[in-house]
Amino acid sequence: MYLHVRIAGPVAKVKGALPPHHAARNDGAMDHPGTDSLPSTLLPDPDTGLIFARILDGNGGSRAIDWDAAARWCPTGGETLWMHLDRTVESVDDWLRDEIGISEATVEALVSNQTRPRAFREADSLIAVLRGINFNPGAEPEDMITLQIWARADRVITLRRRILQAPRDILDQLERGAGPRSAGDLVTEIVEQLVAKMGGSIVDMNERIDELEEEEDDTEVEDVLDVIATIRRNCLGLKRHMSPQHEALMQIARDPPEWMSAANSRDIRETIDQLKRYLEDIDVSKESVLVLQDDINNRAANRSNHTMYMLSIVAAIFLPLSFVTGLLGINVGGVPGVNDPQAFWKTMFLLGGVLAVQLLIFRRLRWL
Repeated sequence: MYLHVRIAGPVAKVKGALPPHHAARNDGAMDHPGTDSLPSTLLPDPDTGLIFARILDGNGGSRAIDWDAAARWCPTGGETLWMHLDRTVESVDDWLRDEIGISEATVEALVSNQTRPRAFREADSLIAVLRGINFNPGAEPEDMITLQIWARADRVITLRRRILQAPRDILDQLERGAGPRSAGDLVTEIVEQLVAKMGGSIVDMNERIDELEEEEDDTEVEDVLDVIATIRRNCLGLKRHMSPQHEALMQIARDPPEWMSAANSRDIRETIDQLKRYLEDIDVSKESVLVLQDDINNRAANRSNHTMYMLSIVAAIFLPLSFVTGLLGINVGGVPGVNDPQAFWKTMFLLGGVLAVQLLIFRRLRWL
């Protein structure tokens, strides 16, 4: 019936609304969550901000170099230098400006906390600000992480503030000898990884809506509505970041640098089309949970109305009976049957007759 979304786990265990401090958290709220579980080679240098540096050999592999070697590196034989930096280190912006020769405005875009996705060209360099799904412990799908990219034909610099999975996955590919071979391949692979991981979160949410539709009769209405509120919040957060990301990738596709190959441009266009489908899926998912929410609310309202209806019928049945018993119970002289030992049974017979007549009338009126 719908294209649906999944948040793993039973309904009763899914979190409801995000706490205000979590929902409002931006890219700068947490520097290095979960760093204790990372290998030391992926921890940023506190002085230089270098997380890792690799020289791509042009055949899918790479070799690691330290900060001094990266700072002195000169392109030779089709090699490409990839440096992954932590932009929270204060010396990073000075190094980008003074050593790499990046303009002040571009450096500000690369290290700023203003992280709306965008992309632009500066001479033969490509600058992009993109966002990826936060897979850190305790994160929500809409709590996304920014990755800034500065790239030219022989050098790619990526900067992040919080830990992001995509660069680590690409690093693993290079370690296996199956990674990108050029700057264009590297930028394209980063874009593909970021978008593909968004798709996984959308598929998870869609599957969860399927489960909600199957479980809604067996769970408390409040629990289902809490999950629906979380899904809607996730959809809104993803849409808020993915829409400008779509425009950023469109800008790259419209004006690619010369060092990006035709295959790179084709892959970027495919990624844009994939991202567009994800945006459409989010819209359908939002409509799906709204329909589900309306259905749940309508069912709850119908159950409430049915309960009120039955209470009204009961009140209508006992109203004349209460009137008769109340009238016979008044403490004044002349009440019939006071001295008749059979008066109680006669009264019960009378009340039974009134009840039978009422039920017959209600049945004919189709109230019962």
